[in-house]
Amino acid sequence: MSRRFNSGERVALYLAADGHCEICGIELQPGWHGDHIKPYSAGGTTDVVNGQSLCPACNLKKGPRHMQLRAWQEDAVRRFLRNNDDFLAVATPGAGKTTFALTAAKLLIDRGDISRIIVVVPTAHLRNQWAQAGAKVGIQLDNTFANGNTVIARDYDGTVVTYATVAAQPQLWRKLATQHGALVVLDEVHHAGDADHLSWGPALTEAFDPAHRRLLLSGTPFRSDGRPIPFVTYDQGKCVPSINYDYGTALADRDVVRPVAFPVLDGKMRWRDAGAIVTAELATVDEKKLTRALDTAFDPTGEWIRSVLRRADDELTRLREETPDAGGLVVAADQYNARQYAAILKRITGETPTVAISDEADASNLIKAYARGSQRWIVAVQMVSEGVDIPRLALGVYASRISTEMFFRQVVGRFVRMRGSEDETTATLFIPSIEPLMSYARDIERTVEAVLAEEEKELRERGEQGAKQTALTFDLVEPLDSTEAVHHSTIFRAESFSDGELKRAENAARQAGMPGSVSAEMMAHALRLAGAGRVVGTARVEPPAVEQGKTLAETKAALRKLIKRRVGQLNRRTEAEFSHIHAELNKRCGDTAKTATTETLNRRLELLDQWLEEA
Repeated sequence: MSRRFNSGERVALYLAADGHCEICGIELQPGWHGDHIKPYSAGGTTDVVNGQSLCPACNLKKGPRHMQLRAWQEDAVRRFLRNNDDFLAVATPGAGKTTFALTAAKLLIDRGDISRIIVVVPTAHLRNQWAQAGAKVGIQLDNTFANGNTVIARDYDGTVVTYATVAAQPQLWRKLATQHGALVVLDEVHHAGDADHLSWGPALTEAFDPAHRRLLLSGTPFRSDGRPIPFVTYDQGKCVPSINYDYGTALADRDVVRPVAFPVLDGKMRWRDAGAIVTAELATVDEKKLTRALDTAFDPTGEWIRSVLRRADDELTRLREETPDAGGLVVAADQYNARQYAAILKRITGETPTVAISDEADASNLIKAYARGSQRWIVAVQMVSEGVDIPRLALGVYASRISTEMFFRQVVGRFVRMRGSEDETTATLFIPSIEPLMSYARDIERTVEAVLAEEEKELRERGEQGAKQTALTFDLVEPLDSTEAVHHSTIFRAESFSDGELKRAENAARQAGMPGSVSAEMMAHALRLAGAGRVVGTARVEPPAVEQGKTLAETKAALRKLIKRRVGQLNRRTEAEFSHIHAELNKRCGDTAKTATTETLNRRLELLDQWLEEA
């Protein structure tokens, strides 16, 4: 049975709702969602009796409404229940580590293996989040427990506390972990090896070494860095997960995480160091001056960060045209900068952003309110770097001095969580043009490119049957000023081009009489392909016909999704407006994407491929 409502069913749903969203009541606009009341993935039928008309914001806000496990979660539960060894689950942000852990805990309780759960988390906000998630599956966790209580109330299944709480009194937790058969869950366990928390590791060993079962969770693989974490197995310093569900695998599953793009922004920085004035560009600054250059770039009085925030807000406005509650996050270097960035964003947007910093007593409630609302921006230092679930976040600005790969990937994880099968957003994270951040971004993009290439290959190969193949701080350092951020490159296909290479490509395009739609980036990419011995514009296969067993509507939906990604790629390479690209496609194909046949949808793909790759 088809997953999507056909045109006749959509008309019936629209009329039954009198043209209004059945949750919030606003008038439905083009692009409204036909939603399954009982989720399709939970066995709900694609029938008007199981359908409702919703605006995109209300449909995406609903998120998952049932506890059906993903394949990796089912596999992890089976492996975990199979033996009593310490179990480390490494899974990309948004994959559902909490759901996996709670499901496994519930099964252990039901079969009598344990009678208590102790969850340990890095931040107070995550205590609330775990307690709420546990209640949904029938597990009651006390998220207000303090060491002074000494005893967990009998009507709780367990408690959720912070690492700092355990480290303050490990002998108490040793007693609590052994009084009853206990499962200890160590969430984001890599924090136990942080330099700032050297006491946590020994405390965890003292507290939980005699525990009945231990389950360790992390959003990213990690190294020991000389401070091995208790209960973790290592091989040459690298942790050895019991199960590893990485970003590439999740992206291939198509309903867990989004693709992500990284606009890279350069600029000239100027600061005074012990009386001497130093000038450097971000993209070429040496390692010794990097911290000073970043301090200048992130200085709220300078032009660089202000121009980045303006660019980011413009992009957020574009995203909100399709997803009205899409949100943006600024990860700031410190609390002062966070507050100043919020003031800048208020001047840009006219709306006061949420500021979530540890000094705010109600920071956890502020994050929760932002997650449930539709406010444009939230500014934080590190409180939203991991573990916090805000699915509507789709765009970010990286203005932190932390340049470790683990922290960078944790920040990226805030934007890649999908909100359901209808979510086709490409996440965006603006980063300064420095190494190693650009290297981390390229590594992530290689994963994205490989997965999307495989997806496109599958989509095209489905149509080959019966189809014809065609060709084709130092106190003495004072930031002085910074220039407006300059677009350095956009890492989207794991490629970036130097200024010299782009200038040579621009000259080549001019000499060859290329049309204006062929950008310097497109020409440079084509020249690279040609230089690698590949003839540009050949070996193109016919895009897919209707796949056997699939409806025409489903085939068209897949083609439109592919077109949308191509338009996004073209926008990032050429900075051409989305509306201009679509207008040119409509002009050449004689229709619109919504009214197009499979033939003209395929024609759109060919045109986009030509604009992206041919010269």
